[in-house]
Amino acid sequence: MNPEQNGMQLKPIRKSVPEKASHGLFRERAPEIIEVAPSTLRRRTRRDLFVFGAGAIAALAVGGSQLPQRVLQRLGVDQGRSITPKDKWLLNKAQRLDDDVAEALYSPNRLVPTYTKSQITPLKNNYNGATPNPGYISKWRLTLDGLSSGVTVSLDIAALLARHQIHDQITRLVCVEGWSAISWWSGLRFDDLLHAYPPVSQAKWAHIESSVNLDANGNPDPYFVSIDLLTARHPQTLLATHLNGQPLTAEHGAPLRLLVPVKLGLKNIKAITRITYTKDEPPDYWAKRGYSRYDGI
Repeated sequence: MNPEQNGMQLKPIRKSVPEKASHGLFRERAPEIIEVAPSTLRRRTRRDLFVFGAGAIAALAVGGSQLPQRVLQRLGVDQGRSITPKDKWLLNKAQRLDDDVAEALYSPNRLVPTYTKSQITPLKNNYNGATPNPGYISKWRLTLDGLSSGVTVSLDIAALLARHQIHDQITRLVCVEGWSAISWWSGLRFDDLLHAYPPVSQAKWAHIESSVNLDANGNPDPYFVSIDLLTARHPQTLLATHLNGQPLTAEHGAPLRLLVPVKLGLKNIKAITRITYTKDEPPDYWAKRGYSRYDGI
C-alpha cells in the first residue's frame, strides 16, 4: 500500500549522493560503492574456509547415519546397522555446532556483494498463494518492547520514515529452498532503530512478530523469528519499506519487513508488527521445526 494513499505526508531523510532527476518518493541514484580493505578480504577468506571445514566435519561425522540402509550396504559402511533416535540427536548437535561456529566468527566487516540495477531479477512471492489480505495495512503499527526506558513504544510508518535516514542497497536474497533473487531495497537501518530506542541492558536478541498469523487453510499460525542483535546491527540489515523504488506491497511484506542479507530468506520476516528485545534467546518459528536457529550465509 502506498502510504500517500493513506493521507500521510512522508519526508524521509536520505543520504546526500548524486541523483538522476525523476519523480516519486525515491529518486533513482547510483548504487552505493562499498570498498573493503585487502586485509578484511583475507580475514573473510579464512573465515569462510573455517566455517566450511567445521560444517564438513560435522556433516561427515553424522551424515552417513542418515543414509538408507541399502546405500550404506553398497558403500560397505556399517552393514546391518539400524538408524536410531540417537542419530537424529547427533545431527541436531552437529547443526548447533555449525550455528555456534558461524555466530562466533561473525564480523560487521563481512559484507555480502552488492549489485547494479541492471542485475535486478524477479523476486518470488513466497507466501505460496496464501498472501494475507492487505486490510491490515491501514491499521498497522510497530510495537517495541524490552526497551531500556521500561515503556512500550508504538509507531506508525510515517513516524519511522520521517525520523530515520533511508538507505538503499541492491543485494541478493537467498532462500533455503534453493532459489535466490537480486532486489533493490530501501529502508532504515535496524541499527538506527536500536540507537533511537535502545534495548534493555544486556539484551542480545530480538523476537520479531508478523501480521501474518494464518496458514494457507485459514487456521491460526502466528509467524515469528529470532535474530541476534549483532546481526541486527550489521550495516546491511534493513527494516525495509520499499522494493525496487516502490512501497512494499502485501505480497512482499508491507509496510515493513526485515531485510538481512547475511542470513537465509526465512529470517527475512514480512509485515513486522512487534519487536521485543531479550537477554535470552527467544523462540523461532522454523528453529522449532528443525531448521537452523542462526541461518547465516
